[in-house]
Amino acid sequence: MKATRRVLLAVLGVTLLSASTLAQSGASTGVVSNAEIQKILAERVDTYRQSVGIVVGVIEPTGRRIVTYGRASQNATTPLDGDTVFEIGSMTKVFTSLLLAEAVQRGQVALTDPISKYLPASVKVPERGRAITLQDLSNHSSGLPRMPGNFKPADQENPFADYSVEQLYQFLSTYQLTRDVGAQYEYSNLGAGLLGHILALRAGMDYESLVKARITGPLGMASTTITLTPPLRARLAPGHDRGLQPVKNWDIPSLAGAGALRSSANDILTFLAAEMGYTQSALAPAMKAMLQPRRPAAGPPGLEVALAWHILTANEKTIAWHNGGTGGYRTYMGFDPGARTGVVVLMNAVSLAGGDDIGRHLLDPKAALLPANSPALVQPKPRTEISLSPATFDRYVGRYSFSPTAFMTITRDGDRFMAQLAGQGAAQIYAETEQDFFYKVVDAQLTFETDADGKVVAVVLHQNGLNPRAVRAN
Repeated sequence: MKATRRVLLAVLGVTLLSASTLAQSGASTGVVSNAEIQKILAERVDTYRQSVGIVVGVIEPTGRRIVTYGRASQNATTPLDGDTVFEIGSMTKVFTSLLLAEAVQRGQVALTDPISKYLPASVKVPERGRAITLQDLSNHSSGLPRMPGNFKPADQENPFADYSVEQLYQFLSTYQLTRDVGAQYEYSNLGAGLLGHILALRAGMDYESLVKARITGPLGMASTTITLTPPLRARLAPGHDRGLQPVKNWDIPSLAGAGALRSSANDILTFLAAEMGYTQSALAPAMKAMLQPRRPAAGPPGLEVALAWHILTANEKTIAWHNGGTGGYRTYMGFDPGARTGVVVLMNAVSLAGGDDIGRHLLDPKAALLPANSPALVQPKPRTEISLSPATFDRYVGRYSFSPTAFMTITRDGDRFMAQLAGQGAAQIYAETEQDFFYKVVDAQLTFETDADGKVVAVVLHQNGLNPRAVRAN
């Protein structure tokens, strides 16, 4: 999904569709033909270069269908199909919250249970106003930030790989909430990952085993997993960056519930079939309970959050959906319970647009696709990294304020230069000139400003056509 634009799109970020994306086009209702879908995909791959390949799955009263375009990699000869495996990123959160709803059905937990009940006594869970509950983690109202402040990856291309449970516990024990628990929606990868960790502790097994035992095994989703067997790895579409260059796959051991799963279009259609009652499943009561809206979410009018699912009511339709993104993939799944139609979009490259507008348009033709002039469809300008001495960079180290509540911290970690927005993990930045820097994990750049005496006074963030300026605070 996509939440209202933050100052910077973070890793695993799911940003809610903007109101402009949801503009009405006046088209007729119903899922469009395979030929029309392939035309959309061809434009995204060939014209806008938003992915190397795209797989779309549709399920409707007349059955299922798979539409593909492009390739798994630049040199691939095997075509994409419904069994091609992708990282699904934050779509994992729906599976995590289904584990929660299923555990409630079993009587093993309650939505209102404080999370401290299931964590080691040595972990000091932050509180403000009241205790954080399991439900708060699921619907992004815990008050916990998007990412833990001590998230400092050793490898920016596989950023979650070295984040440990010990670091997670240390962050929880030292973090002070900035608002009351339950006061407002704020999308949190940390919260969802913590929920998966807690549910695994409660069940006495690791997260992957729990998902297989209670969801993917019973539903027959053999391609949905974290650990890839040799046959599944052979079906994996490699991930690519925005320049369509191959990137590493992500490993997410400690925060697996936030985004560690891999899956295929056919498996996601199987999941949506159970959600819409096309197949009978013991998970049906838990799936139904998940869809009850819990609170408004940040984004366009009519958007609410349930247990992980985001529920959008517009154009006389109600659509439940979630999207995802990792270092080399963008994904979307959604369904219209009233029309009993569902869609999955899987892309093996980092597109700013992702597949959100495609998925939404297929479920609701009145929701327009992104226009040709959308900044999200523009390929990023190639950047060339230069060497910069740590002593030169140290001039920029400090804290910069966009507003009283939004700030950026610039640090140096050995020979790595890091930038961290409040509520997000630190990300490495690279010098393009002595004053201009760029990110590799997202299409964004920083320009440091100096006064007439050469003193560093501000930094400007360039992203999504916006250029917010942050004044140096120290």
